[in-house]
Amino acid sequence: MQQTKARMDAVFRTATLRLIQLMQTPGSYVPLDTGALRASLVVVVNGPPPQPREEEPKHPTTTWDESMVISTIATAHAGDVITAAYTTAYARRLEYGFVGQDSLGRNINQAGLGWTRRAAQQWPRLVEEAARDAQAAVAANQAGQNRPRRR
Repeated sequence: MQQTKARMDAVFRTATLRLIQLMQTPGSYVPLDTGALRASLVVVVNGPPPQPREEEPKHPTTTWDESMVISTIATAHAGDVITAAYTTAYARRLEYGFVGQDSLGRNINQAGLGWTRRAAQQWPRLVEEAARDAQAAVAANQAGQNRPRRR
């Protein structure tokens, strides 16, 4: 039973990390200009979603630190809720689009890019791949244990 739970956790974590990596792929998914949007991604396990910043910092971080995502996901178990959210003030506008006047009085007519939703559509495939990888790892481990030991 413990091994099954551990495998489920591994599949959940692996598929989640792959989804975030896909979402963070510059050009084909996340739009990349300065890198500030990509670097603003925050991942939370079983907590409230991070709120967008009201104002952008004068010198925003432009480098995405995947190690923070990996360490956060490592604490998750199958059944937990993992939230990945961009915290730049303009992230929602880029994802969903915006038509109207913004807070600076500019008239905007911007179509949404939908990169997070497009990445999320890959979830079933990513879970299947992670499950196959976990099965292969178990099979390789079992094959290694069945080899005769040299003396």
